[in-house]
Formats: sequence, C-alpha cells, structure tokens
Amino acid sequence: MSLDTAAVPRPPARGTSTAPMMTGAQAVVRSLDMLGVTDVFGLPGGAIMPVYDPLMDDDAVRHILVRHEQGAGHAAEGYAAASGRTGVAIATSGPGATNLVTAIADAYMDSVPIVCITGQVFSHLMGTDAFQEADIVGITMPITKHSFLVKSAEEIPGAIAAAFEVASTGRPGPVLVDITKDAQQASAPFVWPPKIDLPGYRPVTKAHGKQIQAAAQLIAQAKKPVLYVGGGVVRARAAAELRVFAEATGAPVVTTLMARGAFPDSHAQNLGMPGMHGTVPAVLALQESDLIVALGARFDDRVTGKADEFAPNAQVVHVDIDPAEISKIRTADVPIVGDLKEVLVDLDAAFQSARADHAPDIAEWWSYLDGLRAEFPLGYSEPEDGLLAPQYVIKRIGELTGPEAVYAAGVGQHQMWAAQFIQYERPNAWLNSGGAGTMGYSVPAAMGAKVAEPDRVVWAIDGDGCFQMTNQELATCVLNDIPIKVAIINNSSLGMVRQWQTLFFSGRHSHTDLNTGHGTVRVPDFVKLAEAYGCLGIRVEKAEEVDAAITLALETNDRPVVIDFVVSADAMVWPMVPQGVSNSFVQYARQHAPTFDGED
Repeated sequence: MSLDTAAVPRPPARGTSTAPMMTGAQAVVRSLDMLGVTDVFGLPGGAIMPVYDPLMDDDAVRHILVRHEQGAGHAAEGYAAASGRTGVAIATSGPGATNLVTAIADAYMDSVPIVCITGQVFSHLMGTDAFQEADIVGITMPITKHSFLVKSAEEIPGAIAAAFEVASTGRPGPVLVDITKDAQQASAPFVWPPKIDLPGYRPVTKAHGKQIQAAAQLIAQAKKPVLYVGGGVVRARAAAELRVFAEATGAPVVTTLMARGAFPDSHAQNLGMPGMHGTVPAVLALQESDLIVALGARFDDRVTGKADEFAPNAQVVHVDIDPAEISKIRTADVPIVGDLKEVLVDLDAAFQSARADHAPDIAEWWSYLDGLRAEFPLGYSEPEDGLLAPQYVIKRIGELTGPEAVYAAGVGQHQMWAAQFIQYERPNAWLNSGGAGTMGYSVPAAMGAKVAEPDRVVWAIDGDGCFQMTNQELATCVLNDIPIKVAIINNSSLGMVRQWQTLFFSGRHSHTDLNTGHGTVRVPDFVKLAEAYGCLGIRVEKAEEVDAAITLALETNDRPVVIDFVVSADAMVWPMVPQGVSNSFVQYARQHAPTFDGED
C-alpha cells in the first residue's frame, strides 16, 4: 500500500511563501489535516494536553473520546482494517501510553496500519522518573515498525508524515510518535510537505521476473497445488487480482483466519479455513499437496501444526512484501518479495504462458478434495442441556445481515465459530485479533469500523469474557452516535480455556466459570448493563427468539444494541487439531466423524 495523498490539500510549494509559525501542538493537528486524517480516537492527559487545545478548533478532524486508551488503539485498528485507511490513536504519557501497548502489539502481529501519537514529559525531565514518565519508545520498539521520539517543534511535521508513510507502505503496521511536552509548547515554522528522511526504508513492491517465471512453471506442472491465502492479500487490497489468478490456475484455495473474505466463500474453489480449527478439506489439501503457493501468509503454528511434519511432499512458492517472513518457518523453493497486487498480475501472465507449454491436470486432485467436502461438511451438534447452540446463533446473524456488513470478533470459541459459520464474500468484512489473540478487541474495533464505514452494519461478536474487558466503549458509542450491534455469545465461562480443560485436563474446569448467564444470578446482568449505557438490551434464551432479536437489532439504528445470547457452555469448536500435533490426521478424522460433521 502507498500513502494516498490525492485528496490532501497542499500549501504553496517550499520557498514560494513564508512558512507560518505555529506551536508544536498546532503542527501536530495541522499535519493530520494535511495527511487527510478525518477521525482520531483518544483520551487527553497532562503530557498531551497542548495538542488537545488546537484539536478543539479543528473542524476537519473528528476526535472521539474513548473511555480507555486500549479502546482507542483497537478502534484505530478496526478503522484501518475495515477501510484500508491508516487509523490514529492519541494518548498521554505514562499509563496513557502503556495502555496502548496491547493494541500496538495486536496491530503489529496482524499488519494493521495505525499511528499512535503520545505525549511525553518535558525533555529535561526524561530519565528522572518524572510523574507519568515511561519510556514508551523503548517499550514499543519490538512491536512497532518504527517508534519516533520528537524533542523539538521543528521535527513534528516530518515525524508525523514519516509515521504515516511507514505505517501504510510495505508490510503495514503500527508506528509510534512520542512528543515531549516542551516540543508541543515551543514554536517553529510549519513547512509542508516536510522532507521525510527514512534511511534504509525501501519496501520492495516489484518482484524479480525470474522468480515469477520459476513459480509459474511449478504451478503449471503441479498435480496437487494449493493457494494458501493469508491476510497479506487483504492488506494489499489484492482480492480482485487473487480471484483472476485463482480462476486461471483452477487450484483449490484456502483462506486463513486473517484472510476470510479475501476469496469468496461461495466460490467453488474455496475449501475454507485451514489450521487448528479449519475445515478437513482445507487442512488435508495443504498437508497432502505437492505445491503450496503461499500468498501473504506466514506459516504460523495455528496453520502448520507440527511444523517439521507440515506438508512433507510440497514444494513452496512464498510471496510476501516482508522478506523477513520468507523461509522463516518453511523454506521456500521459490521466494518472491513484492506487493501482492502487482505480483498476482505478473504471476497470472506468466502462468498463462507456462500452461501453453504444459497444461496442468488437477482433475484427480479435485476429485479427492470434493470427496473430502462431501464426507466432512462443517456442522455442529445440538446441545444436550437445552440451551442455545452458539453456532446456530452466529450462523443466523450472518444469514440475516448479509455479506456487506462488517463482523468484528473477540477471541476464543465465538471467534472460531464466527470465522466458520458466517459466509464472507468480500475483503475487510471480517475483523479479528489473529496473531496476538487479544480479548477485548471486538467492541472497540467494531466502533472504529463503524466510524470508518458508517453506511455498513457492524456487528461485534463477543464472548462474555471478552466483552467485560472493553464494554465501557459502549458509552463512547452512545455519546458519539455510533450504532454498532453487539452479540454476546454468553456461555458463562472462558469458553476456549474451558474446552481445553475438558479435552486435555481431565475436565477439571479450573477458574473458568464467569457466572454471567446461567441460573438466577447474573454478574453482571448484560441487559441491565446495556440499558445503563443507553443501549437497547435484549436477552435471548430460546431458538425461536433468535431471528426476532437479530431483526430488531438490524432495525435499530438510533443507538447501539446489545443481545445477550445465553448459549450452552458444553458447545465446542470442531474440527480441532491439538497444538503441536501433525496435520496428518485423515485416520483420526475418519475415526471421529461426529466431531467433524456434527452428526450424533
């Protein structure tokens, strides 16, 4: 991705007029204006207070006051993930800045372009353990693409412009700009566009032609190819190019948790999601392939299982914008560094030429995979305790809402069910915390997505555990007219931990009961909590009530809606490949068919 400056107003060219004098704080706000930023999420405090004064007078930038800085970070993530535009979060020094750390780490793992602007104590006080001092640059250095420390007003425009350039180009990610209070208060000429000095930062976008040709030859000759599609396709905005290339090759496609929607679920070539909770056809297609074409994917442990036994007979073509990812876990036979939007076009052209000499024959491969699809359809069993099946609830949310909505999930069982049972037909429709697995992501991310895409329906699909970590942002939503829909999949427990305890700890459910939804005591009562925030609160305990509640939520757009779906605590996420186990489990799957097809 590149910084889109087409709509950014430009001042007179450098040298044609006298640069206006302004404080560093004013320069922060003016820089955001010049970069086309329209929305920011933040919470003021002493060290960032100078910036908040000119921000109050700026009509171009909408500031959304959050209730917790972590909410600001996740909202910036949701904003970016739903729209492709860089999200912005603002916080003060010390605890304000450290409260952003979880969201920054989350954005780093999932390649989300956000810029975090933090205040810092006066430069002469740095290193003295001053009030609310924290070395946020040092703290975030391992989890950002870059962290800037700004100590003078003159540096501010350049630092902020560079931050947006770094966040949004190459492999996207978070960038921190930490600005001392004296730099905010001092005055300097505001020069725009500033000179951006990023020595050594030269993202490669155009792939080497010989590597493209070598990859095309392998694809044309493969008998069991698989396109292993990762979140990089979404970040590169390359879904259209992927579809053209996939249809040209005829190869099966698997879309990782971060890539759901990059290739339509309804497409005949889509085998679904691979990995620990992936579909049997997707998992075995990778495991038994003779060629894996990895597109913006990183061979993470949740996909590969036991890495040294993953796809033992497959050659690998690995395409990524980040050279550090290639051959990090699985050695690539053909490494390709480049922007997927461009690489896929080049690969398609090279493949068209290669198949003229060697027409691929993968009919037998497809016959085998179609057999797996018929034998192991994705399904679920009805709970024996009479409570709602969470899979049914989530499936109906997707069916009644449709593919044009945005679905943001928390982390845990509900996340996996949302990835499995909602049909995703377009990129940027599915938001979740994939790499970091951050509980509390859903509500603020949905809030950010709704700000970025106000004409779309936005659902936060959350668990009762996750929801209690960031539900205070419902106040932000109410006060700022951000009418998200929240579906709490309330199993009264930390569901995924409980599932593992059931399977691997002899059913000893140690400290996973939350007491939120079963019996006479509800702590808290989510309907009352929703109403206290000014939301519409609904409770659903019977299957016949599900559709009516979802429909009412879809019809309510004057405030947020929270639906407390009371579901069975015994429901589990299937399929499941246990951590550290090889993906070679055909025999295991066949012996445990009820686990995979939902039959009794």
